[in-house]
Amino acid sequence: MENFTYDVVIVGGGAAGFFTAINLAEARPELKIVILEKSKAVLQKVRISGGGRCNVTHAEFDPKTITTYYPRGEKELLGPFHKFMTGDTVAWFEDRGVPLKIEEDGRMFPVSDSSQSIIDCLESEADRLNIEVKLSQNVIDFKTVDIGFQVNTALANYTTKRLVITAGSSKKIWQLLSRKGHTIVSPVPSLFTFNIDVPELLALQGLSQPAEVQLLDANQKPWLSQSGPVLVTHWGLSGPGILKLSAVGARELSACDYNFKIRIRWVEMQTEQLEEIFKKLRLDRAKQQLNNGNVLEMPKRLWNYLLRRSDLDPTDLWSDQSNKNLKKLSATIIGDQYAVVGKSTYKDEFVTAGGVVLQEINFKSFESRVIPGLHLAGEVIDVDALTGGFNFQNAWTGGYLIAQGIASSL
Repeated sequence: MENFTYDVVIVGGGAAGFFTAINLAEARPELKIVILEKSKAVLQKVRISGGGRCNVTHAEFDPKTITTYYPRGEKELLGPFHKFMTGDTVAWFEDRGVPLKIEEDGRMFPVSDSSQSIIDCLESEADRLNIEVKLSQNVIDFKTVDIGFQVNTALANYTTKRLVITAGSSKKIWQLLSRKGHTIVSPVPSLFTFNIDVPELLALQGLSQPAEVQLLDANQKPWLSQSGPVLVTHWGLSGPGILKLSAVGARELSACDYNFKIRIRWVEMQTEQLEEIFKKLRLDRAKQQLNNGNVLEMPKRLWNYLLRRSDLDPTDLWSDQSNKNLKKLSATIIGDQYAVVGKSTYKDEFVTAGGVVLQEINFKSFESRVIPGLHLAGEVIDVDALTGGFNFQNAWTGGYLIAQGIASSL
C-alpha cells in the first residue's frame, strides 16, 4: 500500500472537483493538489449533459432571481452567487478559449456545441497547473490526523492538510460522512418525467404545448404547480413544465411512490372566458366543424384530442353545440386530469435531492461546520436545481469559493 502526501486532496473528478483544483492552483501555484476519481474516467456528467453539448450555465445574471431555480438551497446560495455568478462562469471559460452562447430558453452551451470543449478546457488547465489526477481511487475512509486528514482508498493512503469532497450523489460517501458526524438528508430522485397510461394521450407523442401543471392532493385540491412547455412522450409527459414540478415536489412524490394525480391547464384563461369564446364561435362558425374552430394557438392534434376528451366529435358542427357541451369543453381544457403511475429518469441526467444537510455547511467557503478543514460542494450536499444549467452553476460557484477559502487560509 503506497503512501502519498499532498496539501489538498479532492475526492471526485467532476465539475466541482476540477473547478476547485484549477482555481486553487491558480491562486496558490505552490500547493500540491490531487484529484481522486473512483471510476476510470473523469468529468462523465459533463460529457453527457445537454445531450452531449454540456449545458454549462443559464443566462440569468441576477443572484436573487437565480436562487429561485433551486428547490433546495435557495436561501443558502444567495451569498455565494453574489461572489461567483453566471457572468463569472462565462468569463472564466471565455478567458480559456471556450466561448459560450445563449439559446432561446436561456440555457448556455459552448459555441462548439460539444461537451468535449469543456472537458478539454478543464483537463488542459489541470495539466498546465500540475494538478495530479488519479483514477480508480475509490475512497473507503478518512480520518483527522495532526497535519489534517488521512484518506484511504483501496489502492493507497493519502495525507493532506485540507480535504475537499465533490463526489456527487455517492451513497458510499454519504454513508462515510454520516459515520463522521454529518447529517445526511436521504436522497430521492429529482428531474424525472411522469408515466401516464392513457393511450389516446400517448398517441400525441412529440407534441409540445405551454401549460400549467398542478399536483393534486387527496381532495383534488392543487398544492403545487409549475408552468412551462409540456411534452407528450411515448410513456407520458415530460418537458420543462413537468421537470420543474418533479424537482420542486421531489420529496412528496417519492413519499407517495410516484402514484398521484395532476391537473393541466392547457391555456391561461378562466373557464368563463373560454365559454364566451366558444359561444361566439358557435355564431361566427356555425356551419364549420369543431376541428376548424381552434383559436387557442395550440397544435391541431391537441385541440382534436381535447374535443374527443370532452365527448365531442371533431367533425360535428359548431351550431349543434349546447351550452352544456361548451362548458364541458372549457372545463376539460382548463382542468385536464390524469393519474400518474410512475416516473422515468430524464435522459441520462439523473439528479438527486438529498445529501449533507445545509445547516452543517458554512457557505462562505463551503467548509463543514462539523469537521474543520473539510469542504463539500456539488451534489454531495443537499442542493439541487431545475433543469437548464443551474446544477452546474452550483458546482462552479461552490468550487470557486472553496478554492478562495483554502487559498486564503492554508
